[in-house]
Amino acid sequence: YPLWIPKSLNTAETWSDTIIILNNSTNNGSLAIPTTVDFPLGISNELENIPIKFSLLQNFPNPFNPSTKIKFEIPNQSDLGGRNDSRFVTLKVYDLLGNEIETLVSAEKRPGTYEVEFDGKQLSSGIYFYQLKAGNYIKTKKMVLIK
Repeated sequence: YPLWIPKSLNTAETWSDTIIILNNSTNNGSLAIPTTVDFPLGISNELENIPIKFSLLQNFPNPFNPSTKIKFEIPNQSDLGGRNDSRFVTLKVYDLLGNEIETLVSAEKRPGTYEVEFDGKQLSSGIYFYQLKAGNYIKTKKMVLIK
């Protein structure tokens, strides 16, 4: 069984260690494998991946043909200052005249980062908008389809 032995602790509050495998039959003894952990002590790596605010990122690629990916982030409820904002999320695509083209997301979402693919092969070249609504948060961005 691997045995974790802390090797050093520096002032930046990160740590590195060495894994020691005892009774390794191929080495007639122990085998040390150095490793480094890059997150602060006492903080799980999972917590670093939870967004701290609502965010709608620029689609990629942009311009696109025929499909593009749209990312958005939903934060923890506690990060919203105690307000009771809903996590019900809608992500819609509109044309230049404001006509709704497609609803990409219409569901309750847990805190995290999400990515949705938009396929524009049935559309003509032009400028389109995508809008994220989540509680009081509303954000709109522009994307360009070139065929």
